[in-house]
Amino acid sequence: MAGVFFAFSTFVMTALSRLPAAQGIAAMQSINSTIVTTLFLFVFMVTALLSLVLGVIACFKWGTPGAIYLLAGGVLYVVGAFLVTVACNVPLNDALAAASPTSPEGAALWTCYLSDWVAWNHVRTIASLAALAAYIVALRQ
Repeated sequence: MAGVFFAFSTFVMTALSRLPAAQGIAAMQSINSTIVTTLFLFVFMVTALLSLVLGVIACFKWGTPGAIYLLAGGVLYVVGAFLVTVACNVPLNDALAAASPTSPEGAALWTCYLSDWVAWNHVRTIASLAALAAYIVALRQ
């Protein structure tokens, strides 16, 4: 997941921001409608579930080596990637889905969307990378 978030943070959204607003909106609307019907959504949900399970296991195995890193990885991913997606990115996507790409309101929304969505995506990217690092450390304990 970190790689997908990283791609959007580093080049996908930059490329879309360089398009005229109507084209950028239409492209992002297409991405958003496609992503929820693909393998991505399954992997995203399973990763969140596994992270939650690993966090719970860490609590029950607290005294064992690596438990704190398992818990950290679980919290980082569930809060920083999953919950941020649900609470921040998805509502922004829903607002964009309702926008007309060719309207002045759509263009105004696109400007705000780019700023807000990318900021929250940076949070998801950092949290996912940090969770990955925590899981690697836990495995090495």
